[in-house]
Amino acid sequence: MQNKTSLIEISVALPVYNESESVAPLCEELHKTMSSLGRTYEIVLIDDGSTDGTWEKLVEQSHRFPCLKLIKLRRNFGQTAAMSAGFMESSGNVVITLDADLQNSPSDIPMLIKKLDEGYDVVSGWRKGRKDPFLSRKLPSMMANALISRITGVYLHDYGCTLKAYRREILENIRLYGEMHRFIPALACWVGGKICEVEVAHHPRRFGLSKYGISRTTRVILDLMTVKFLMQYSKGPIQIFGKIGLWTLLPALLFLLFLVFGNVLSWIPAMEHTSVAWFGVELAKRPFWILAPFMLIVFGMQFISIGLLAEILIRTYHESQDKPIYVIKETVQSGDKC
Repeated sequence: MQNKTSLIEISVALPVYNESESVAPLCEELHKTMSSLGRTYEIVLIDDGSTDGTWEKLVEQSHRFPCLKLIKLRRNFGQTAAMSAGFMESSGNVVITLDADLQNSPSDIPMLIKKLDEGYDVVSGWRKGRKDPFLSRKLPSMMANALISRITGVYLHDYGCTLKAYRREILENIRLYGEMHRFIPALACWVGGKICEVEVAHHPRRFGLSKYGISRTTRVILDLMTVKFLMQYSKGPIQIFGKIGLWTLLPALLFLLFLVFGNVLSWIPAMEHTSVAWFGVELAKRPFWILAPFMLIVFGMQFISIGLLAEILIRTYHESQDKPIYVIKETVQSGDKC
């Protein structure tokens, strides 16, 4: 992300995907809230490859309200890529993110900005009274938040809440890939940001269907592993790979000593009939039976290591070429400037 200096104080960046019914009330609420702040602002809406006429609805709103900037991606790149596009294409010194489905309330934005003015770098929303099904949404979210907090060391109640406020200088030092938009507070803390959390309103979904499901769990867990690796071991990968190697060599050495000891016993005439057996099988004479499980463990560790190394390589690939993770098809700017 390039360093930006701008006369615009606040940018509101929203990924939008198949939310045609929400677009009009969303833009109206955002305009009402932002115009009441008395600060310069822009509203950046990123259409992440919608197929339900969302883009046409957005263009209509650009004729009704000032300060709208519309970004149309060529296909559905995912929420992380769309959010990254919002960060890159916006120019405010403060960036606000929220969902486009009207479950987040734009009226909470002034509260987040007030907390930033107190000296925080990231203000994260907490949907304490979340209006979602308990078993399919709230319970998995609670478990995920506890796990993420424990592993990253940045304790928040609601990592999944999109309603957040960021200072741009913090975002300048963060690159997003995969499903890592939900880990921005942890990454911001890693680069020295000051984080706080505030309770925000949450409303039942008024239009359409949720784009989230339990299927994201695997991706979140894998990205969490990546975040942990980047936060703790990116400057010294040997600290993790060396530990894995040592803990793999230790049992291998113990079993090697066992095999040597078992064979030495068989060479002593008085002990030639002494052996350690399992169901009648002399283990000292069946080394493959002993080592096979440990070979599989090593293979598993190798795959995890390759995955982590691939994460580093893909970042080198993107950043060395300054290659974005999205492709813009079209941009529309409101005729009236703020």
